[in-house]
Amino acid sequence: MKKTLITLSLLLTMTYTYAQQEMPLYPKEVPNSKPVPNTQKSETDKNGILRISEVTVPTITVYSPAKGTSNGTAVIICPGGGYRILAASHEGSDVAKEFNKMGVTAFVVKYRIPNENAQIDRTIAPLQDAQQAIRMIRTDAIKYGINPNKIGIMGFSAGGHLAATTSTHFAKPVGDNADATNVRPDFSILVYPVITMKEFGHHGSTEQLIGKTPSPELIELYSNEMQVTKDTPPVFLVHAGDDNAVPVKNSLSYYEACQKNGVPAGMLVYPKGGHGFGLNNKTTKDKWMNSVKNWMDSMGWL
Repeated sequence: MKKTLITLSLLLTMTYTYAQQEMPLYPKEVPNSKPVPNTQKSETDKNGILRISEVTVPTITVYSPAKGTSNGTAVIICPGGGYRILAASHEGSDVAKEFNKMGVTAFVVKYRIPNENAQIDRTIAPLQDAQQAIRMIRTDAIKYGINPNKIGIMGFSAGGHLAATTSTHFAKPVGDNADATNVRPDFSILVYPVITMKEFGHHGSTEQLIGKTPSPELIELYSNEMQVTKDTPPVFLVHAGDDNAVPVKNSLSYYEACQKNGVPAGMLVYPKGGHGFGLNNKTTKDKWMNSVKNWMDSMGWL
């Protein structure tokens, strides 16, 4: 009996370790980088949210579903934080574990915070990391037991902007590390996303990514409602109507652009909830992840 308990404990430990395996996003040097010290900081705030700042060395962490439950679908998760920090728990690891319950393999990306002192071109650094995540997962699909044609991307707030950018800029991969690998996600899930760099976007995210006085061309390039085409992947959007940080017009504009271009789109808008509610909108008993699950199932990904 004692031997059985020890063996079971060892197996659980091995499973837990594999389920949260953090790996470098780039096997060698990080491209588009300047030589700076790694000053990354992690702290948990009074609300229990893990906040990671000053990210210059990007990583990816895999969360695998229980053995025998995988359905071959994967989701890459981009936490939010205004392109200044990463809200890595309630918009990252917590969400990954919910996907595991659906049989979906989840990957949380710790993407670089735009920083002109740390990157040669800060405007492309987050997108470069997101595209590298898709490239890496699609190349190693067999290793993770996933279908290379069922890889989606999800993002919250500024991470939603990154996910939307990844969903609309795949035809021209950025950075010198780009290769022939397809970096188009197969679907996207955007939760209270920053979509635009225009007046109804989020000023802090805009300034952090493209600067205080960006050119009209740069504003248009990163205003993703203007970049939607018929090839943009299907999307599900979640937002609250009383979001004062990132107005719901962001999601509405993306949804409308998808409608105009024949891109399948679903959307859930709560009357209340504000911004940054993560998995739990405290103003309602409804769980939006249930709607995401139903949408994914209807689209054939579960």
